Amino acid sequence: MKLLPVNLYGPGDNFDPQSSHVIPAIIKKIADAKKKNIDFIEVWGDGTPTREFLYVEDAAKGIILAAEKYNKPDPVNLGSGFEISIIELVKKIADILKFKGKVIWDNTQPNGQPRRLLDVSKAYEEFKFRANTTFDKGLKKQSIGI
Repeated sequence: MKLLPVNLYGPGDNFDPQSSHVIPAIIKKIADAKKKNIDFIEVWGDGTPTREFLYVEDAAKGIILAAEKYNKPDPVNLGSGFEISIIELVKKIADILKFKGKVIWDNTQPNGQPRRLLDVSKAYEEFKFRANTTFDKGLKKQSIGI
């Protein structure tokens, strides 16, 4: 069984500024700015790239379903099928954390790949996996206690 998950987020995520992925990195930047009374954050690139994310608890359910029901050599994408721009992602996190400051886009830094969205239809066809956690609900869960 070969599963290819998209970017995961949720409990147990890495919030280290040097090695974290985009969601915990933005949450940490905003939380730190609020704690230090700084009215802006800087984010790499111009915010136009899009990404797909999967809540970690949904990923765990997908892995269990695949282990129980899928025994083929072909790889299967595991994702939510939901795509969001980095601009919209930052806005959502800022709203959840009630951050009213400015977002400064650092165009001298790379955007990364313009788009990451997987075809996840095979996961449903083969073992009836669909992500159940909406992106907004997952973000709120991850942002609690920050």
